[in-house]
Amino acid sequence: MAKLKEVYQERVVPALMKRFGYKNGMEVPKLEKIVINMGLGEAIQNIKILDSAVQNLVRSQDRSL
Repeated sequence: MAKLKEVYQERVVPALMKRFGYKNGMEVPKLEKIVINMGLGEAIQNIKILDSAVQNLVRSQDRSL
């Protein structure tokens, strides 16, 4: 998760400051908690579904950074 925090500090904070005219980085809203919810009820019966979901989540995170 440290990678997400770095991206937030390096890319998002400056963009928010420019867009909303913040003069100080302390004015920019902070992220306290990020929750990702995936419905995996079928994973109880088939563990491969859970493995696939984890791989998809990791891939989508790598693409977004």
